[in-house]
Amino acid sequence: MKTTGFHLLVTLLWATPAFSQVINLEGKWKFHIDDEASWASPTFDDSRWESIHAPSAWEEQGFNGYDGFAWYRRKFDGRVLDRKTNYYLGLGYIDDADEVYVNGRLIGFSGSMPPRFKTAFNNERKYILPVELINFHGENTIAIRVFDITQGGGIIDGDLGVFRSRNDNFLLVDLQGVWSFALSNSGDEMQRPRDNEWNKIMVPGAWEYNGYKYDGFAWYKRTFTIPINYTGEPLVLVLGKIDDFDKVYLNGQQIGSTNDHRRFGSSHSYEELRAYKIPPAVLKKNGANTLEVFVEDMGNWGGIYEGPVGVATKANVEKYLMNNQ
Repeated sequence: MKTTGFHLLVTLLWATPAFSQVINLEGKWKFHIDDEASWASPTFDDSRWESIHAPSAWEEQGFNGYDGFAWYRRKFDGRVLDRKTNYYLGLGYIDDADEVYVNGRLIGFSGSMPPRFKTAFNNERKYILPVELINFHGENTIAIRVFDITQGGGIIDGDLGVFRSRNDNFLLVDLQGVWSFALSNSGDEMQRPRDNEWNKIMVPGAWEYNGYKYDGFAWYKRTFTIPINYTGEPLVLVLGKIDDFDKVYLNGQQIGSTNDHRRFGSSHSYEELRAYKIPPAVLKKNGANTLEVFVEDMGNWGGIYEGPVGVATKANVEKYLMNNQ
């Protein structure tokens, strides 16, 4: 299945991202070395923690020679944000790996923590802020778990803040961020993974980057709800680029697939940008919708490796395409 008009839209959209800062988060953050899961909670009392400046390596602020786990915490005021706008949390460059929580829920991670450690020190962090997590009436808590293995550690460089993206405002629901992920060694799409087989993965991003050096079959899963301001227009699911083939299910019904049935080396399905119309009868306008993506990778990189990823109205897609031709 191919939808070339929507594919062109996604190409135009992601070619020139433009972000504007709404809240500046550079400055003093609460900081503590060691590692406790409770430190992600917005109700945790961090008043006795030390304060350090971010961005700047923690070795330059009294923690010289320390390698290991540490946490950062900071609050921001949600009253300055607009519920109808998509926001990102920008955290610059973190050495080496991180997990980021907003109001107690994981919104993104880069690299891998021990025992499957993988550094991501040279990747800029920008994580979508899910609208359902934001307290638009007051205080919000950011908690960042960091692991550093050597040399400089922590939030070391870059622009820190809450950002608005002008380029992805066409999305009604932004689905970039944390998804559930499970390998499928059998390759049988009728056999869903068991509950204990699911792990977390960042989308978009090749699954190899998330620590899975694997060629074969895998499942992605994510739930989403339709915003209250949705007025019933036809919707499109945009899934960016997938390496190599995919079958997409919404609430158990297949709504799209891309597969040119060519072999590794001659197939070009991985270059196709996915955009599938959502049948109104399949969509739950009230309540959670379950999105499942079954992927086959023949070699090299695999998975949903490039965005954007989300749900948009057909009218907004066409409007954006017309304005960017």
